Amino acid sequence: MTADSHDCEPGPDDGESADDDGVGGILRGDGGQVGTPFDTTADVRETRWDRYGRAIDGYIRMPLTIMRQDWRSIVGLSIVAVYLLMGTVLTWTVEPTRTGDGPQFVQPFETWEYPLGTNEMGQDLFAQTVHSTGPVLTMMASGALFTVVMGTFFGLVAGYKGGEVDTVLSSITDVFINIPGLPLVIVLSVLFEPTHPISVGILLAVAAWAGLARAIRSQVLAIRDESFVEAARMMDVPTPELLIKEILPHLMPYIMVNLVNAARTIIFSAVALYYLGVLPFADANWGVMLNQAYHAGAIYRPDATHWLVVPMVAIAGISIGLLLIAQSLDRVFNPRVRARHADTGDAEDGDGTEPGSTEMMKQV
Repeated sequence: MTADSHDCEPGPDDGESADDDGVGGILRGDGGQVGTPFDTTADVRETRWDRYGRAIDGYIRMPLTIMRQDWRSIVGLSIVAVYLLMGTVLTWTVEPTRTGDGPQFVQPFETWEYPLGTNEMGQDLFAQTVHSTGPVLTMMASGALFTVVMGTFFGLVAGYKGGEVDTVLSSITDVFINIPGLPLVIVLSVLFEPTHPISVGILLAVAAWAGLARAIRSQVLAIRDESFVEAARMMDVPTPELLIKEILPHLMPYIMVNLVNAARTIIFSAVALYYLGVLPFADANWGVMLNQAYHAGAIYRPDATHWLVVPMVAIAGISIGLLLIAQSLDRVFNPRVRARHADTGDAEDGDGTEPGSTEMMKQV
């Protein structure tokens, strides 16, 4: 062969250089190519602060934004804040009232010294209402938390584990559902004679959690077969972590609404039992005020009507506040509302590098 023919023949490295100059790169044994964009992995990792920021945005900033735009949440939180102020700060500034501190049956708004009037014993009803708020709020919080914790635990475990565990826990739940609540509370109050507000709240909620447990169990039965739960189970995620991180967040809207409703139920139950004289009169509260007013004949005396009206207004006020909060929480946990606010937040947080829809249409 001549020199010219040798120059025209491709060398052993010519094919590789030709392939290297192309977009695909070197061929693999399976026909694929090394160095394609699809083989490139991202080198950006989510940091701990990124996770914290996402959690703050999802659990704090977005709910507060949604609640700020709903009048029900604003009014409800304002009402509850007033009661919290009464049960904490005002108890330090308002002196407790005693028998004979003032004249009998001073009418409301007659004098600044007794803005809500006095009762038959000369006690200031405003001071009595203020110092009754703290025990009522303590009973409300303890009873509502007991109801939610017990109901969530029994419902989560029974719905997820199934089998014998579900049978045992469901049987316990059915027993508490079928036991009449009022007779049970009366018997337990006679046996234990609870005096502390926390123990009274737990006593009132001793049978109230069963209905919540049954409802949560039915929801867990539908969630446990979802793909994300199966993926977590295949990754050998521990059962407590799976229940808390994967299943529980989907139940939080229902749990939070039931927490507020349970608080209202505890208030009504406590006031009713104190009014009937079933629970011991250890601390002053609105139910005790109603009981004293009724036995003093305030229901028949026009000059003592305010003795009944003052605690009734206090009960109605906290109930309305909690009801408005429960209605606003339904909006906070609504997926459509959260998605709309998430899209709005992304648009507001943009740096302006990407054109909006109007600009893109103009460019087209």
